[in-house]
This record gives sequence, structure tokens and C-alpha cells, in this order.
Amino acid sequence: MTAQPSTRRVAIAPAVAGAVALMVAVSLIGRYGPAHSMLVAGPVGALLLLLWARAAGLSADDVGLGRDSWRRGAAYAGVCAAAVAAVYVVAALLPATRDAFRDERYDNGPGAALLTAFVVIPLGTVLFEEVAFRGVLWGLVRVARGPTLATLVSSGLFGLWHVMPSLRLNKVNPAVTALVGSGRTGQVLAVLGAVLFTAAAGAVLCELRRRSGSLLAPAGLHWAINGLGVLVTAVVAR
Repeated sequence: MTAQPSTRRVAIAPAVAGAVALMVAVSLIGRYGPAHSMLVAGPVGALLLLLWARAAGLSADDVGLGRDSWRRGAAYAGVCAAAVAAVYVVAALLPATRDAFRDERYDNGPGAALLTAFVVIPLGTVLFEEVAFRGVLWGLVRVARGPTLATLVSSGLFGLWHVMPSLRLNKVNPAVTALVGSGRTGQVLAVLGAVLFTAAAGAVLCELRRRSGSLLAPAGLHWAINGLGVLVTAVVAR
């Protein structure tokens, strides 16, 4: 059985506010700093968030890093990655869904795709976002108010987190362009869709975190969706 941290009172407002402030700072560095600055800011930010959580009274189990949960989390991660891979292969082979994998952001050849999938995404995206949203933020709210509110807060903020990255989505993805158009209205619709989709995805990731007791489970699914997506996109582009 996976150890489940008990619900208890913590000073939730200042703890969450501090965590969110740190997350915003890391986001700004990634957005306006040098190219690939998240490769450094992401891991450093994740470490600072874990230290903040520790100072707020959270344990390793509270943030999904307890040793007893590693094996269970890894099993969940493996199953999720295999399921995503199967869906992507089928979708890439079907003409009706193949265009969803056409994205000029990742049309830079196999070498760049491999680097993005196995270095940039794990270090610059998955590590920080999982520690931030399903580790520290979910853990802080969970120990104070329970898992339902923790999932609502974490997934809601996760959706809003994707506003900036989706601003050009209706211009770089042909499938999105065809659906909503390339103008300002299309941009608004694309951003709104991205926020709603990622919030829903965040809820799924939170549930994986709750069921497994480990950050490895949502991290595995998160990487599979992004990393395998880049690899399939590179193959489709050839």
C-alpha cells in the first residue's frame, strides 16, 4: 500500500502564495531569458520549491517523492507512456488525424527532435511543472484542505500556466488554424481551448499523483504526451 499523507492544518495562504510567486519568477525567466534558460531555471526552481515545501512543513510523501511510492509510480508511468505511444502511432497513420502532428515549431529534423524530447522537455518542462503543480502546490493544498480542492487549484493554475505558450498556436499548427482561423478571434479561441484542455489534463495528472502517491506517475504521462508528440511530429514532417 502507498503511504497517504494525512490531512492537517498548515498556513496555506502564505505557503501557496510563496510557491506561486516562485513559479511566476521561473516562468518569466523562461519566457524572457536567454534561449533554453529553462534548462537551468527549471531544475533550480524545482529545488527551491521543494525547499519551500519543506520549510512549510511538508514531507517527502506530501510532495510525491517518498521512497515507498517509487516502484508504484514507475509502473504507472510506464503504462501511461505505452498507452500514449499507441494512440500517437494510430493517430499519425490515419489521414483524418495526421495533420494534428504538423507543427512548424518542431520541424527541425530528427536530431533537434531527439534533443527536445529527451533533454529540453524533461529538464525544461516536466521536472519543474510536476514538482510545482503536482508536487508542492498539490501537496500544500492537500494537507490543509484535502485532495479535491488540491486538484481544483492545481489543475486550474496549470491551465492558466499555458496562456503564454499558446499565443501563437493558431499560427503554427495547421490543424488548429483550420479549426479556429489565424486572426485575433482564432488566437483567443486557441488560447481558451489550450487553457481548458491543459486544465483537464492537469486534473488527470493530479489523479495519477493521488492514486500512485508518486510524482513519477504524472511525470511519465506528462513526458509521454510532450516528448513522444515531438518525436512523432518529426517523423510526420519527413
